[in-house]
Amino acid sequence: MTPQTINLQVNPADETIRIGPLAVRFLLTGQDSSGTIAAFEVVVPGSQRLAAPAHSHDHYEETIYGVEGVLTWTVDGRQIDVGPGQALCIPRGAVHRFDNNTPHDVKVLCVVTPAAIGPQYFRDAAEVINAAAGGPPDRAKMAEVMRRHGLTPAPPPA
Repeated sequence: MTPQTINLQVNPADETIRIGPLAVRFLLTGQDSSGTIAAFEVVVPGSQRLAAPAHSHDHYEETIYGVEGVLTWTVDGRQIDVGPGQALCIPRGAVHRFDNNTPHDVKVLCVVTPAAIGPQYFRDAAEVINAAAGGPPDRAKMAEVMRRHGLTPAPPPA
């Protein structure tokens, strides 16, 4: 019996998805890993807050690895700075968001296991966020996109 030939490739998505000022580029998708892992870079310009609401996901862990700069993650109400060479695993069900509280650009690597999210979520989110032209995105539309892709939006802060 011969092993099945797999179409291996490096960086299957050369597409950079622009979500407002953020840039997302997938390095691995679930399609390329039999659904076991997805990995993508996120570049966050200086002094940028995440436009989408804080959220959780029940079907996968998300591990963040700092590449350049320091990104502040808020996980279940606790702020955690992730800098170069540091990693943070966000467990299933934890409400989280991020902000770049520095004037410098930040780059992180996000690893999702299993690969329950892919580029289409970011394309759909970009459509809603970019339509807001720098203002707050339509919360109902953003929540619908998030739920469709397995994310649970957190209620707005009181």
